Amino acid sequence: MNKLISVIIPVKNGEKYLKEAIEGIQKQNMNVEIIVVNDASTDKTEEIANEMGCTVINHDQCKGPVIAKNTALQRAHGQYIMFHDADDVMRDNALRTLYDVLEDDSSIAAAMGKVKDFISPDNQKKQEDIIKTEPYYGLFTGAVLMRSTIFDTIGPFSENIRGGEIIEWEGKMKEKHLIIKKVDIITTNRRIHDNNFGRTNRATEFQDYAKILRQKLKK
Repeated sequence: MNKLISVIIPVKNGEKYLKEAIEGIQKQNMNVEIIVVNDASTDKTEEIANEMGCTVINHDQCKGPVIAKNTALQRAHGQYIMFHDADDVMRDNALRTLYDVLEDDSSIAAAMGKVKDFISPDNQKKQEDIIKTEPYYGLFTGAVLMRSTIFDTIGPFSENIRGGEIIEWEGKMKEKHLIIKKVDIITTNRRIHDNNFGRTNRATEFQDYAKILRQKLKK
């Protein structure tokens, strides 16, 4: 049997797209545990996750996706870790491809694929101006498979940031000389809609990027 992969989904009020996200992971036909961190949702997020056989961790108060990731890491059993957003859809065979990269070369700590933006069919606003037409690297969501042991080396995510954690993560990986291999495949379709966390919290994310960069410059 393949080694266990822990796929972590931090989510608040994700009932609209969560089922499709989970189905995309379950279709990978890999040895997977799906951990949904329900960040004080007021909709049917918890019910959907339970019905679909996920491990559900509930936050009584909203703590944000970064702390949710740390919460799940404490409960994850997999030798490999992947983070996935509740509104995105993993492409067929994505997990297998990234998994094989790591299994074939023990010197690689993480394998990173590309994401491809798409405008959600139920979207009400014109957003062609903000969608990226070409696939791209640089996001966690459904795109990075990593060895769970790296967190023993780099530690958890900093909980004083609410976004931009991949920038901090990549910085820590480089400091510890851990190899991230970019794989030229699209692993995930990234849904663009009115309530994307990255769009509704853009100002906060920019502040976090600046904070992370300042910390790196001090070092």
